[in-house]
Amino acid sequence: MNSASGMREPSSPRHPEKAHRPDNPIPRKPDWLRVKAPGSPEYQATRRLMRALSLNTVCEEAGCPNIGECWKQKHATVMILGRVCTRACTFCNVATGRPDLLDPREPQRVGEAVAALGLSHVVVTSVDRDDLDDGGAGHFARTIRAIRTAAPGTTIEVLTPDFLHKADALEAVVAAGPDVFNHNLETVPRLYAEVRPGARYFHSLRLLDQVKRLNPAMFTKSGMMVGLGEDKTEVLQVMDDLRAAEVDFLTIGQYLQPTIKHHAIARFVTPEEFRSYRSFALGKGFLLVSASPLTRSSYHAGEDFARLRAARAAKLATAG
Repeated sequence: MNSASGMREPSSPRHPEKAHRPDNPIPRKPDWLRVKAPGSPEYQATRRLMRALSLNTVCEEAGCPNIGECWKQKHATVMILGRVCTRACTFCNVATGRPDLLDPREPQRVGEAVAALGLSHVVVTSVDRDDLDDGGAGHFARTIRAIRTAAPGTTIEVLTPDFLHKADALEAVVAAGPDVFNHNLETVPRLYAEVRPGARYFHSLRLLDQVKRLNPAMFTKSGMMVGLGEDKTEVLQVMDDLRAAEVDFLTIGQYLQPTIKHHAIARFVTPEEFRSYRSFALGKGFLLVSASPLTRSSYHAGEDFARLRAARAAKLATAG
């Protein structure tokens, strides 16, 4: 999941595993990363609905800078399987520790929220649940089915964990039939031990490849952050790896450091560099690329899905 905060508070009980880490001062953000504080009537209405239905959102838990814009349009990314993650990624602002008990009614409430908001497209993500036998895959599948029942016209995008060491988990989610399967690589292989210590780069890559093998028609998507210490050559290699797995859609955004105990920002990548990355990625064959400082996995997901379908249709027409 992409962290997007930039808050300056010290480490809190949300991240007990980070208490021993040295402080990393948070640099001042450049002008191109400044956004307005949320507060529109539509934002407040979306917030009230999430509270009324006892739903979590990654928009809040990860401190996304786009929350004001997205919630004004009633676009919220629902986070299922609780609020506490079993992993300890150094970039992420989602709470870590002892996970919550599964709520069997959560899928139904997600369906109710999607219907109430009148969404044409919804993104469902989750914390990592290494404590569960299936990593939460069954809960994802039930949530997809609940949305189909409550809002049959809504297209569904899932942003899943890696289901590491969880047999048949991926198959269960794909069988439920989401329209887009998203799993983020987050960073380059060299930085995994520091940034995603509980994950494995090539496992995540194989996961995306396997989705296409299980359902070649399903759109696949992945995202990464820049500004963590990677170099351009490494980013281009990740693009090549994703295209070898036939991933359709790539997102690239600026890493923003949630607290002084999180991974340090190596640098702020300029808008010009993001435009260059987008050009490279399109040249490598992705159907769609979103690359900008404020790009996040779910940012403009509905509009992007429409463009993704159009891009595939145009490619098929050309090939025919």
